Amino acid sequence: MKDELPKQEEGAQMDVFEKVTFKDEAAAKAFYPVVRERLLEVYNWDKWCGFPTATFILTDPFGKEMRRQVMEGDYLKINIPGPGTTKGEGFDWVVVEWIKEEQSSAGQMMAIRVRPAANPLHPDPETAHFFKDKATSTFKVYRKGMEVHAEVHGRNEIPNSEGAVLINNVRNVLIGWMAKIGCTYPQWKSLVLGLLAIKKQEI
Repeated sequence: MKDELPKQEEGAQMDVFEKVTFKDEAAAKAFYPVVRERLLEVYNWDKWCGFPTATFILTDPFGKEMRRQVMEGDYLKINIPGPGTTKGEGFDWVVVEWIKEEQSSAGQMMAIRVRPAANPLHPDPETAHFFKDKATSTFKVYRKGMEVHAEVHGRNEIPNSEGAVLINNVRNVLIGWMAKIGCTYPQWKSLVLGLLAIKKQEI
């Protein structure tokens, strides 16, 4: 999977890792589907983050809000604290460019990669996100033996500062700078911890 992450060429890079270890492989096998389902239900990610943060709204390729498991070609419109872009109509948009699942005798893996995109509800093709469309975020959960892991990987995170609207550029530079110095790390750390949270009924 590491080889499938985009090569880091410019801008910021971010990696978040977390895991839980069970007493035996059977327990890990039983818990992995729970984590997999949480990953695919993007519209619930803010719930698993565990504190007020960005909210993630799943839409189909035409911008219609959906409450189902995410699919390739879907969009996520992200509502982060503070003003959004005018092109995004208050939201930052990413497109789900691929979803990959693997299974073997050693374990299972599910990964989702998203990339900044234009607002599908707006005729302007300009990227409606605080990063340029070279940036990617890869969300991954997997089981290996008695361990279940959750990870987030950001690559080539470059502020989107060359758009036609000055106020959007200023806003994107500020948020991109905050991301570069690690302000978004707690959000993604809380997400991976939430994806791996074990409720009493799941032990």
